[in-house]
Amino acid sequence: MPGNLLHVNATVMCPHGGRAIARPARSGVLVEGQPVVTLADFHTITGCPFNVSGTPRPCVTVQWAGASTRLRAAGSPVLLRDSPAICHSAERIPQGSPLITVVQQRGNGQ
Repeated sequence: MPGNLLHVNATVMCPHGGRAIARPARSGVLVEGQPVVTLADFHTITGCPFNVSGTPRPCVTVQWAGASTRLRAAGSPVLLRDSPAICHSAERIPQGSPLITVVQQRGNGQ
């Protein structure tokens, strides 16, 4: 699964428009001056407006299901633009795949 590497300032959004923010672990690997994001890093979502019958059920986290098979940072596989993931509510209910719209253009991985 080749693709551009994700870094902490990549634009990742839940399917409802909330913004996913990476909370990277310690990694000394930078791409375009930004730390790369790995499978071990945690993503929180803010600003998701999703609700069910008037009851708020916003996306709050992203769970990544795959990453680069060849590149690692701090021992963990780096995330790529095409890495599979799912957004979850606070109750851990799957709510759809995140949208990755802006990534760096210099580094690619597989």
